[in-house]
Amino acid sequence: MSYKNIKIEITGGIAVLTLNRPEVRNALDFETWEEIRSGMQELGRREGVQVIIFTGAGGKAFASGTDIRAIHDRTVAEQMNSEVSDTLYEISTHKRPVIAAIDGYALGGGCELAMACDIRIATKKSRFGQPEVGLGIIPGAGGTQRLQRLVGIGKAKELIFTGDIISAEEAERIGLVEKVVEDGTVMDAAMEMAKKIRAKGPVAITLAKKAIQVGADTDLYSGLCFERYAQALAYSTDDKAEGTQAFLEKRPPAFKGK
Repeated sequence: MSYKNIKIEITGGIAVLTLNRPEVRNALDFETWEEIRSGMQELGRREGVQVIIFTGAGGKAFASGTDIRAIHDRTVAEQMNSEVSDTLYEISTHKRPVIAAIDGYALGGGCELAMACDIRIATKKSRFGQPEVGLGIIPGAGGTQRLQRLVGIGKAKELIFTGDIISAEEAERIGLVEKVVEDGTVMDAAMEMAKKIRAKGPVAITLAKKAIQVGADTDLYSGLCFERYAQALAYSTDDKAEGTQAFLEKRPPAFKGK
């Protein structure tokens, strides 16, 4: 499938989805959101894709936020029918791990996109924020929900109420990103992590991601019940047999994702 505002490249089981509007710092208009959703669906259908990396072209922004003119002209009915939140939910629940490689600004919808990914790696020059209240709106694509789950309710309220833009170091300190690397090295770091994940059992990774997500959104007992069933399913796979046999034979496993 061809795209106008994103690029998809796949090498060795690792897919890189690049927001490709550097002339507007990868601002997220509704056409781009639609392409992101289509791209994620395409990658879900592609056999052999084991890890997905999200990044932004140009070196100035991961995504600088939603296109303001599009917001200005958007009606209540259009917003109620918006698929942006659905797109981010699809990313967060995708069967494959998703790493955000952030180099530059991740603001508004861009920050919400980063939060929908499983793991966030940023450069030192990166900046994060949810400045929507300054436009008379709120973070409406999951920002009010995912931010509090990552950094706590009080800090989420502070960042959303003030619209403050924070540094990568502060984002790492409060748990918004997992790792901060030197400028110009974020894709190397993301690739290194993706290769580590790719070497593990793909069925196990999918089950672990689902179990973590279920546990984050429910009570402990329900999470533990889901984990037990997920583990039982893992025990039924060829990957489990291969992984344990490889360990006993002191060799690298050759997982098939079955």
